[in-house]
Amino acid sequence: MRTTCAALAGLIAGFCALAVAEFVAAVVRPEAGPVAAVGGAVIDRTPPALKDFAVRNFGTRDKLVLELGIVVLLAVFAVLVGLLALRHRRTGAAAVLLFGGIGAAAAVGRPEGRLSDALPSVVGAVVAAGVLYLLVGRLAPVRAPVPGRAEDTFDRRRFVVAAAVAATASAGAGFLGRRLTSSVQAGAEASRRDLVLPVPDSPARPVPPGADLRVRGLGPFTTPAGDFYRVDTALVVPRVDADGWRLRIHGRGVRTPLTLTLRDLLRRETVERDITLACVSNEVGGPYVGNARWLGVRLADVLREAGVEPPSRGGPADQLVARSVDGMTIGTPVEAVMDGRDALLAFGMNGEPLPFTHGFPVRMVVPGLYGYVSACKWIKDIELTTFADYDAYWVKRSWSAQAPVKTQSRIDTPRPLSSPKAGRVPVAGVAWAQHRGISRVEVRVDDGPWHTARLAAQDSRDTWRQWVWDWPATSGRHTLQVRATDGTGATQTARRTDTVPDGATGHHTVVLDVS
Repeated sequence: MRTTCAALAGLIAGFCALAVAEFVAAVVRPEAGPVAAVGGAVIDRTPPALKDFAVRNFGTRDKLVLELGIVVLLAVFAVLVGLLALRHRRTGAAAVLLFGGIGAAAAVGRPEGRLSDALPSVVGAVVAAGVLYLLVGRLAPVRAPVPGRAEDTFDRRRFVVAAAVAATASAGAGFLGRRLTSSVQAGAEASRRDLVLPVPDSPARPVPPGADLRVRGLGPFTTPAGDFYRVDTALVVPRVDADGWRLRIHGRGVRTPLTLTLRDLLRRETVERDITLACVSNEVGGPYVGNARWLGVRLADVLREAGVEPPSRGGPADQLVARSVDGMTIGTPVEAVMDGRDALLAFGMNGEPLPFTHGFPVRMVVPGLYGYVSACKWIKDIELTTFADYDAYWVKRSWSAQAPVKTQSRIDTPRPLSSPKAGRVPVAGVAWAQHRGISRVEVRVDDGPWHTARLAAQDSRDTWRQWVWDWPATSGRHTLQVRATDGTGATQTARRTDTVPDGATGHHTVVLDVS
């Protein structure tokens, strides 16, 4: 019984550490909580192959899986510490403090870490160590042990009362922490709710008739914000108050450093464009690509106001490093941002203010580049520098410094291992090659000849393009493959490569049985 209660004492102490830390993190900042801090540190140190494995197998739930894994490991550690404290009371309490030190180090060591971020883990560990010391003290024998009954020689009532009080107080601290966090974030949520987007000075063209083929199993041309893919490292989604948001522009070749508010951007000439974004972690045929209507201001105009010139015009900086409020750094070629494409500082998505998960209040959108070298969310700082002088976050982790989007195509219907009936079967999907456009899509069956698919109407070369091919399907197992040709005449390669270092290649393949 004492062993079981010691394990329970460890669990209660662990719960207390998390609850108290969450309460303190609500005062400091939510990202400083131990689970978020340790999880962020794990993400920072995860090899690219393992990161891709997580994205591939868990999708947008990868962060939830990581957080659950941390909690499970903490629970196991708590049980072991409880058992250790039963034999060595002070050593067990010291182990709790050591674990709190790990959380504090992880919080301070994050890219955006500050000294105050250590407080949640430290305070949580100190309180938890005290709770463990107290609870294990309640397991001390109250009389000389009777042979064969050593487990029954402690005051169970005292232990149960102390454990109940500790658990209740911890739950209360956690609840208050959640409420306090919600109240702190209420200002950011109100600023988003109250934001009125301006009528664009340069509106997007209406989506042409026929751009959406409306084939069953094929998604819509414009991806709803709630369905738009999300791949980032933020375990806690930043809630930035639009009224307090600032964007600083500085660095090499900047003659006039700027600090802009959201109101400053809203007063500028606004641009609305349909642009498809793609994640470099997207495997061939993967889901991490989406098309939305973005509203913002041209980044090139802002840079010119700061006196920036691209390298082709003698500018000394060839890299723009965007920094997010969560510490992410993203390096983008200055030449690409200023070559005339619709690179935006965006604050609207599909007619609404950006969702928090997609970068509210402002993010970067640059057509033709993978997101990890262009699509900084929750942006707060732009520094002009060179690729030789600075490696951004993902470049330090074996990804390429520059990464134009590769020509890709995907079969959305029929689904793999489905069983359509013999006869006419629509094979349909999407293809994308942002800033080059799609000129042709072809499909083949069982390594046979390529058949030209019918393309949907093109919105712009910066958006994906739907396609469909009517397949006269016969009974049996078949293999479908698709390839696309971009606007320059280059055809998608069949050579299979991994996502690392600059995006996957190969033909999307679907195997199915026709009945």
